[in-house]
Amino acid sequence: MSIENARNHLKKYGKDGDIIEFSSSSATVKEAAADLNTEEGRIAKSMSFMLSSGPVVILAAGDEKIDNRKFKDTFHEKARMIGPDQVEEIIGHPVGGVCPFGVKDGVTVYLDQSLRRFDYVYPAAGSRNSAIKLTIPELEETSEYKSWVDVTKLPEGQGA
Repeated sequence: MSIENARNHLKKYGKDGDIIEFSSSSATVKEAAADLNTEEGRIAKSMSFMLSSGPVVILAAGDEKIDNRKFKDTFHEKARMIGPDQVEEIIGHPVGGVCPFGVKDGVTVYLDQSLRRFDYVYPAAGSRNSAIKLTIPELEETSEYKSWVDVTKLPEGQGA
């Protein structure tokens, strides 16, 4: 079970008891922000892409969108999201529960600069109704990320 993989991963950092489980779905940024009574930007959404080198998960602020030009400049190829029917098989978590904790071997995790404007964020924790509150240093440690990237932009009409 995906949440158990995330829980086992977070146990290495003493954070397994910090997972928040909801009685309803928190699978979308909007749902998670409402469940947590926080702004959408603090939801660290996990987006799954397939690169020629293998699958990647990029965590970004919930109010940001992928900037295709920045993505291509960073990874030297077009952004190709993994299809919803393949995400769990490739990444190890279902759509709506994708997180950097307990992903399958070969999945590389990146953190987007958009998260740096917050002192803490809420990534999912392996299921469509879970999250965990982490400071940015805690997210860096527990995500076992490869590097910070800058591949997002705020949607038109929104300010930072």
